[in-house]
Amino acid sequence: MANCEIHSLNDLNKLRSAPDLNINQKEKLFLELSKFIDNADWFTVGIMADSENSALLILRNIEKFLNWEKMNLITNPTQNGPVYLKANQKTGGIHIRFEEGLGEGILIGCHYLNDEQNVEVIGPLPLNFFNSKN
Repeated sequence: MANCEIHSLNDLNKLRSAPDLNINQKEKLFLELSKFIDNADWFTVGIMADSENSALLILRNIEKFLNWEKMNLITNPTQNGPVYLKANQKTGGIHIRFEEGLGEGILIGCHYLNDEQNVEVIGPLPLNFFNSKN
């Protein structure tokens, strides 16, 4: 997707697929995201990607970048093609399903132990958002 007017994480909510971000946009969004990460108790990650291998590699980059424990693959698709990966940091489980028609990107769900605080879903972020080198 072409570079577009992205000034805050809220601008991503209206997108079906993650936009290309320039380095300034990425840095600004990461600073904003860091506040959510610092305040959340645990996370879910959704990855819309072109293959199971790609989705798993992206998740492993996120785990390494954010210094999370490695999660375990529980279910994976029976056919090749586009996938949706959902990883749950609380359970440590990863589920991947074949799914056509999705956009592309990363969704981060920030969860809280206080049930009165709503889950905040952020994204879609670009698939390379958590790479050390872009």
